[in-house]
Amino acid sequence: MREKNRPDTGAPALPPYQEGLRRRLLAAPVVPAPAPWRNVFGGHAPVGGLTGIGFGVDPATGHDLVMVVSSQGYGVFDAVTGERIARDRDPEDDGPDGTPDLSCPWIGPLTGRRVRVAGLFGGGLHSTSGDGWTVEVEAPDWPNHRILLSDNGGNWHRPPHTEGWWHVFHSTWSTLRAAGFSPTGRTLAVATSSDLTLWTRRPA
Repeated sequence: MREKNRPDTGAPALPPYQEGLRRRLLAAPVVPAPAPWRNVFGGHAPVGGLTGIGFGVDPATGHDLVMVVSSQGYGVFDAVTGERIARDRDPEDDGPDGTPDLSCPWIGPLTGRRVRVAGLFGGGLHSTSGDGWTVEVEAPDWPNHRILLSDNGGNWHRPPHTEGWWHVFHSTWSTLRAAGFSPTGRTLAVATSSDLTLWTRRPA
């Protein structure tokens, strides 16, 4: 029998342990990423109709580059300075949709190469940095997603539940496209259908 005054959602009740984890995530505030991470834009960069992102390294500066694919064309950001260093509003290529490896041609410093894109059409970014940092995507109140950053074994679902992890992003206003690290491990990116958020750090 349904508990009195409790709405019937049609979904089975979670076991107490899982419900406790869900409530812990729902209660966790969004906080700045810890040192040595720095928010590149001081917030996020608006990118209307964003469908996916990919990474590369600028051969001149050694900085990570972020290629952004959207309904407005292609753009390339320097992941250290936040500067948009290349823009093509009407690319000849149709984008990663329909390509076997979900890739599209670079513009800017890496013109002539191709970049694999993670986002609306599939693919994914690195969930670990290679030196102890991990990113997780959770959705205790789906369709909203929360991005959790953890360090050196910090894990939000293991006791004491409060150490070594940070809730750094909550996508309540747009649809999550991709979240993860660059191959170098020096950049953390979260892309939604309307914007791009980047964190950077110096090499370990």
